[in-house]
Amino acid sequence: MREKRFEVVVAGCGVAGLSAAVAAAEAGARVAVLERAPAEERGGQSRYTEAYLRMKSEAEVTDDFESHLAENSSGTLDPDLIAESARPPGQRAAYAAALSMAEPAFIATFADQAGPTIAWLKGFGLRFDFLPTQFLTKSQPRLLPVGGGLALVDGLAARAEALGIEFLYETTAECLEQDEDGRVTGLVARSGQEGRLRLGGQVVLACGGFEGNAEMLARYIGPRAAFLRPICKGANFNRGDGIRMALDVGAATAGDFGSYHAEPIDPRSGVSEPSVFVFPYGILVNKDGRRFTDEAPGTVDAHYESVTRRIFEQRDGLAWVVLDARHQRVPNVRLAIRTDQPPIVADSLDALAAQLAVPAAALAGTLRDYNAACVPGDWRPLELDGLATRGLDPPKSNWAIPVDEPPFHAYPIISANVFTFGGVKVDSDGRVVNGDGRPIEGLYAAGEIIGTYYRTYTGATSVLKGLVFGRLAGRHAARRGNAD
Repeated sequence: MREKRFEVVVAGCGVAGLSAAVAAAEAGARVAVLERAPAEERGGQSRYTEAYLRMKSEAEVTDDFESHLAENSSGTLDPDLIAESARPPGQRAAYAAALSMAEPAFIATFADQAGPTIAWLKGFGLRFDFLPTQFLTKSQPRLLPVGGGLALVDGLAARAEALGIEFLYETTAECLEQDEDGRVTGLVARSGQEGRLRLGGQVVLACGGFEGNAEMLARYIGPRAAFLRPICKGANFNRGDGIRMALDVGAATAGDFGSYHAEPIDPRSGVSEPSVFVFPYGILVNKDGRRFTDEAPGTVDAHYESVTRRIFEQRDGLAWVVLDARHQRVPNVRLAIRTDQPPIVADSLDALAAQLAVPAAALAGTLRDYNAACVPGDWRPLELDGLATRGLDPPKSNWAIPVDEPPFHAYPIISANVFTFGGVKVDSDGRVVNGDGRPIEGLYAAGEIIGTYYRTYTGATSVLKGLVFGRLAGRHAARRGNAD
């Protein structure tokens, strides 16, 4: 087996892995980056995302950043254990040292380091702005890199190449290596060109979740995971290898392994992220022609995930949004319809039902009951208007106006799996911790492999998490690698 020695070895070439590699190289370490994909497809999911960042300026996260993360950072835990987890690591009770949760110190570091990380990225030419998003209504601002995730990948990769970082494409990490004291000393990888390799050095795992692993999806999320689809083609490279490798050496877990970030997409489309966020202006029906959820409980950025989870629960994981001609009068409505496929259009409900293959009588009854429950009011499509149905179950809480003006439009919607929630637990330096809450020497993690979320995803934080903890992990790993 061929051997190579580095100070830092990074598994994964998305924004998390690239941030770790660049930060380590800037600190003087010799660095290698492993990428399962060929060079022209490098970047995993990062190259496909628009990379929304939950920040109110280039230096500050949003006002609800820490509170939203904290509220969705664990399962149902004893409140005394949660309080114990806030104590300094050396002072905690043993049972609280490795709780499966995102700890207060982790969240605080995440928030504090977001601004410095953006400033660091700007230092080698990346630009950021408050650009239009697909959300016509939103509760929190979104900062975006100009050029989206691909710009982040290209900018970080160019910086990495200028620093002399070695890229090993079409190369997959297989297992970690440890010394007799349990310290991680490197990893074994397989390469399509060079066979098996032994790469020595501090290891940063930044190879994503398990969106592309059907067995892990069925094991953790359940058999209905067959109705899910990755949000983009890059997710098919995410096979859960990093999580498996870390668990094999005793890593503690965090995040909800039975859940994932849900986004509503058009299953007919093959483009990246063919989102359909227009459902607040119509009704959602399942394959039986029945409504099943409140389509507009609040701003779409804050509630699309919970609505999409209800779609996932329906027969075959599919629903239809049914709209009438009024939705075309919503300003900039096309921003909320990112699919490249045309709507299904009909001049009558019967004709629409036939095209959707739903029972015509059931669809007509659903629309009749919904329209009867709508009340007069001031319809304001670009703000929460409180225009709600009366006496309808389930209700519609905003933008509830009749759907009765032809032509009728419909789009199919399924739940995409943007990324899985379960992963490994890290400290504030990105060091993977073991079942006793102590760092596993020589092992770091960054990006989606870090388990963070439960219940509801804190929108526009995943890419930012990869950037922040990639940078922190790379810097810390370089210090340790140089010391060795």
